[in-house]
Amino acid sequence: MRRRSGFGWLELVIGIFLIVLGIWTFANPYHALSGMAAAFGLAAIVMGVADIILFIRVERFIGFGPILSLVAGILSVMSGIMLLAYPKAGAMALTLLFPIWFIAHCISRLSHLHHIRFVAGRGMYTFTLVINIIGLVLGFLMVLSPLFTLAALAASPVSI
Repeated sequence: MRRRSGFGWLELVIGIFLIVLGIWTFANPYHALSGMAAAFGLAAIVMGVADIILFIRVERFIGFGPILSLVAGILSVMSGIMLLAYPKAGAMALTLLFPIWFIAHCISRLSHLHHIRFVAGRGMYTFTLVINIIGLVLGFLMVLSPLFTLAALAASPVSI
């Protein structure tokens, strides 16, 4: 009998990638606007595919899948393709598209909490709950102040 741990390698790779991306973004905020759009596009595609795979796996296991996971995955893939295809326009679109994707992804992860508690335990459940609630708050703050985000982008020395 094969033992399965609650540890997901795909989530580990995504987490490491996002940590590196965050450090890189803080280190090069002005010189990397188009590069950030492309990097966030790649991250959105990877996370979207992971959400779609999660939907398929859960649907196969229990007969129905978390529809929020599918919707968040499709939005993530669409956002990622747009950011990769048009990085300069993507930098401007990040002011509205990124917060919407951020909110959809956090809602998707919150809808998986009962599965996380069952598979990974109470500690991971609490961590996921707190992180995604913080993500929702940040996402809504980004939606409510797109002019602030646009002003920050326009103030950077890189022409958009």
